[in-house]
Amino acid sequence: MHISGPTAGRRVCAAVIAASVTCSTVLTGQYLAAAGGLPTPPSVPALKLDWRPCVQRSPFDCATAKVPLDYGDPGRRTIELAVVKRKATGPGRRIGTLLFNPGGPGGPGTVQMPQNYESFPHEVRERFDIVSWDTRGIGSSTAVNCFATPGEAAAWNAGKPAGVPVGAQQRAAVIAAYQDLARRCERRDPELLRHVSTADTARDLDGLRQAVGDAQLTYLGISYGTILGATYANMFPGRVRAMVLDSDIDPQAWTNHASDADPRLPTFLRMGSDRSAAAVLNRFLTLCGSTDTAGCAFSAGSPKATRDRFDQLMRRLRAHPVGGWTYGRTVADVVSGLYIVHPGWPDLAGRLRDLWQGRVPKASPLPPLPPVPHPNPYLGEEQASAVACGESPNPRDPAAYHAMEEASAARAGDAGRFWTWAAVACASWPAVAADRYRGPWNRPTAHPVLLVGTRYDPATPYADAQALAGELADARLLTHEGYGHTALINPSSCVKAYESRYFVDGTLPPAGTACRQDEPPFPAPKPVGGVATGGGGMTGATGTVQ
Repeated sequence: MHISGPTAGRRVCAAVIAASVTCSTVLTGQYLAAAGGLPTPPSVPALKLDWRPCVQRSPFDCATAKVPLDYGDPGRRTIELAVVKRKATGPGRRIGTLLFNPGGPGGPGTVQMPQNYESFPHEVRERFDIVSWDTRGIGSSTAVNCFATPGEAAAWNAGKPAGVPVGAQQRAAVIAAYQDLARRCERRDPELLRHVSTADTARDLDGLRQAVGDAQLTYLGISYGTILGATYANMFPGRVRAMVLDSDIDPQAWTNHASDADPRLPTFLRMGSDRSAAAVLNRFLTLCGSTDTAGCAFSAGSPKATRDRFDQLMRRLRAHPVGGWTYGRTVADVVSGLYIVHPGWPDLAGRLRDLWQGRVPKASPLPPLPPVPHPNPYLGEEQASAVACGESPNPRDPAAYHAMEEASAARAGDAGRFWTWAAVACASWPAVAADRYRGPWNRPTAHPVLLVGTRYDPATPYADAQALAGELADARLLTHEGYGHTALINPSSCVKAYESRYFVDGTLPPAGTACRQDEPPFPAPKPVGGVATGGGGMTGATGTVQ
């Protein structure tokens, strides 16, 4: 799962698998700048990986690594990391290992890497072993799980309104549900909750780097994985060989260091996710309305008419849900449905058409998973909360979220309501991470970092990619002129070509380079005798390449 709100997280996670507190402690002193310069990065013990086929006839190998729960006291308690690998397809040309984080926080790498393996550039698959893992607290690793049984977890989830709460009664129910979740989590394993931070995971990542035998790290991180990458690059700057960060988070917005004690806004509003999602929704409706119903099922014949139809539908659903499709559930479905352009946008248009016509939408079938050891790990909302709420400050007064929702809705419409409530679990979260990395972000790395920012991203705004490019000491921003969350699962052949060159030999794209998405979201109506045109070209400082 990429960055998502707790109320919609399961749908986003399913889409990606088939294709989220106020903190007052400071980072431990060993990572703080001191007079006379920054300290040497800490030593992380190498991990042992005993690879074996994940399941019979699987092309993927699996291993389990043991790591210290607390790197400050490594001899006390250990936890397990579930790890997966696909060997380089051209072993005679192998360069090393690419370590991949699929985002979240809370994305299970042991599922999402195999699921999205074919999305990696061909030459990267040929030249690198690709390794991913469920980060600490997540999935098939030692996981944050605040329920005694699956039935208990299902009952908790069913006991709160789906999606955005509407009205005082639903808001109270959502707040009470997350207060109950906090109490459950505090009882189950409070020690684990304090040791699932991004800094902890960066140390795990360095242990994995050593375990695969690489002197320096080759890494691809998407969405939340960009914060992990930026943290690693500044904790271990001399160990960066090549690092691609796709769909970037502004680290200042994530850490909110200056206003730690009393943040005015929750994480996702600081990031600008509400405005970004609103802009993507506007483009979705504009492009849908620019074609006919054969090209986009929800089209009303023009961009304005289609936007008006959407607004009317949202007003109608507030008063008259269609089956279980309330306004709140539909808003969450719309925002998460914008993440993956194909098949996500056409499928979303079909669901909106059905709702407009008063029909309950049919569930879209999920493609089969490749053979992996744990295709359905437990991925409760508390796992993402443990990471995000433990280290990214959020307002602690649950009653404040309604006012923030209205303010965000005034600037970003329905998307603002979604992204405000996405952080409400943090209002009552019971733990603060023992170690949080909050800067500096500009430590010179051994090699430059390549950032990829998508122009219309419903979760991580393009402005965040620009901000991260300005924060890092040596980074080049490649612009993905397209839609959806991450270029990895919304592909551009142009982006893949540049990533391949960079991973193989360190060649960066020229400054100012932009790449188009391979396939537009909706086809334009074909004129008589006309031929549809595609995308995928690149524009740079030196011109245009088709």
